[in-house]
Amino acid sequence: MPELPDITIYIEALQVRLLNQPLEKIRLASPFLLRSFEPPIRAAEGKKVLGFHRIGKRIVFELEDDLFLVFHLMITGRFHWKKRGAAVPRKYGHAAFDFPSGTLLLTEMGAKKRASLHLVHGQEKLAEHDPKGLEIFDTGLAGFREALTRENHTLKRTLTDPHVFSGIGNAYSDEILHRAKLSPVKQTKQLSKDEMKRLYQATKECLGEWIERLRKDTGNNFPERVTAFRDDMAVHGKYRKPCPVCGAPVQRIVYAGNETNYCAKCQTGGKLLADRSLSRLLKADWPRTLEEMEEGRRFPTR
Repeated sequence: MPELPDITIYIEALQVRLLNQPLEKIRLASPFLLRSFEPPIRAAEGKKVLGFHRIGKRIVFELEDDLFLVFHLMITGRFHWKKRGAAVPRKYGHAAFDFPSGTLLLTEMGAKKRASLHLVHGQEKLAEHDPKGLEIFDTGLAGFREALTRENHTLKRTLTDPHVFSGIGNAYSDEILHRAKLSPVKQTKQLSKDEMKRLYQATKECLGEWIERLRKDTGNNFPERVTAFRDDMAVHGKYRKPCPVCGAPVQRIVYAGNETNYCAKCQTGGKLLADRSLSRLLKADWPRTLEEMEEGRRFPTR
């Protein structure tokens, strides 16, 4: 799933290409993408693009007449910038958005169609799509601590909860926790002052560094290689490969269709996180599906 660094680069690329351009035509090819009915999607055609911004993991196109296109790419939704009038790919294509300078395609690989598009009118309706997670670059340590300890859950669950932190998902939470040398299943209210400070610094540093890496890799091109699995990540997607810090094999927790990667030597004192008590903890603490987390459903607090 595109997370904060990936979405930041998407928005920068879209701004360069589409700011102040009229959206000439929307070509929907999939019945699964559009999730709103009022206003009708044709109301966006002919409107000039006034800006872009991010709400959590959503990308918002601000149009004239107080209209907003709200995209959630979910796991495999991707944008592609093509020549004007490019055809929507038959198998994986969702839609095409035609502009004077080119066509923006939206595709989604895989059988499950999770990506969504809403057209909303006005700031009040737009706010309904905001889970109101904390923006990490806009807060200090005290605000970070308050958000993290408002409820008592595992660090992995809390970092990826869009109601707590904005834009962090499965991939970058793994990288953050590895940098902070903290277990993904440690409870938020068990953190010492030093651990809290390490986690805060690791979160800002990790996300900031990855934004710069992706910005450098993309250059002036449109970001086509948007993936949660990158060669220079420390632990995410690196099961059984050596930890870049200590050389121990990277471990994993598999639960509810998601995989969490960690280094036992660096993060858990050498303990492998695989036993019955862990299964009970995950069942009680982690969402059962990606949709439960991303669609804003809340879970019991402790």
